[in-house]
Amino acid sequence: MTPALLRRWRLPALALPSWPWRITWTYLGLILFLPLGAMLLRAAEVGPVGFWEMATTPEAIATYKVSFGLALVASVINGVFGLVVAWALVRCRFPGQRLLDALIDLPFALPTAVAGLALTAVYSTNGWLGQPLNEAFGLKVAFAAPGVTVAMVFISLPFVVRTVEPVLRSLEKEQEEASWCLGATPLQTTLRVVLPQLLPAILGGVAQGYSRAVGEYGSVVMISSNVPFRDLITPTLIIQKLEEYDFDAATVIGAVMLIFSLLSLLVINLLQVWGQRYQGDAA
Repeated sequence: MTPALLRRWRLPALALPSWPWRITWTYLGLILFLPLGAMLLRAAEVGPVGFWEMATTPEAIATYKVSFGLALVASVINGVFGLVVAWALVRCRFPGQRLLDALIDLPFALPTAVAGLALTAVYSTNGWLGQPLNEAFGLKVAFAAPGVTVAMVFISLPFVVRTVEPVLRSLEKEQEEASWCLGATPLQTTLRVVLPQLLPAILGGVAQGYSRAVGEYGSVVMISSNVPFRDLITPTLIIQKLEEYDFDAATVIGAVMLIFSLLSLLVINLLQVWGQRYQGDAA
C-alpha cells in the first residue's frame, strides 16, 4: 500500500475530553451516580419476588398513600395560593413587599426540624391556631394528617412562587391592554390571556413542590404522630426499618422512592420543554 493510501485510510486521532468534562463526570459519579447505583444494586439483590413483597407490604402501601396523597393536596394548595403570592409580588405595590419577597425563600434556608417544631407549637391542641381550630371545629392539626399537609405546604410553597414569578414579569402588558380595548373584563383577560401563558410555569412549580413534599422528613416527623396506617410517611418508615436493622426492606422502599423521584424529574423536564415551546409559539 502506497504512503498516499496509508494517509487516506489512517484512523482519526481520538481527542481526549476536556478537563471540565472529566471533573464534572468524576464529581457527579462519586457524589450522585455511585451512591444511587449502589442502592439500586443492593435492592436488586433480594430478587424480583422479594422486592415486590417488601415494597407492597400493607404498612408500606399505607405510607405511600399518605406521602403521595397528602403531597398532592399540598401541591394543589400551593398551585393556587402560590400564584396569588407571585401575582401580589409582581403586580402590586404595598408596604413590606421586599421583606415578604425575602421571606418566601425562608423554607429553603430554615432547617426542616426547626420548621417542624415551629409548626407544632402553632398547630398543637394548645397552640395559637391549633387550639381555636380544635375548640371551634373539633379539628386536630398537629399529630394528625392535616399537620402533615401543613408541613408539606410550608416547605414546597417557594417552588411555585419562584417558578411563576419570572414568567409573570416577562409577560407583555400590551397584551392585556389590547384585551381591555377589545371589551374584555379584567377577569376575562386574566383567565384567557394571562393564565394560559402562566400554566406551564404553574404546573412546573407544582411538580417540583410535589417531589419536594414527597421526600420531606424533618418537618413532617415533628408534627405527625408517626403511627402506621394513620399519618406515617414513607421516609419515616425507612428510618424505622433501619432502626430495626431490616436493611433490605429499607433499601427496597428507598429504591421505590428513587424510582418515583426519577419519574418526577422526567415530568418536570417535559413540563419545562412544553412551557418553552408554548412561549415560543405565543411569541
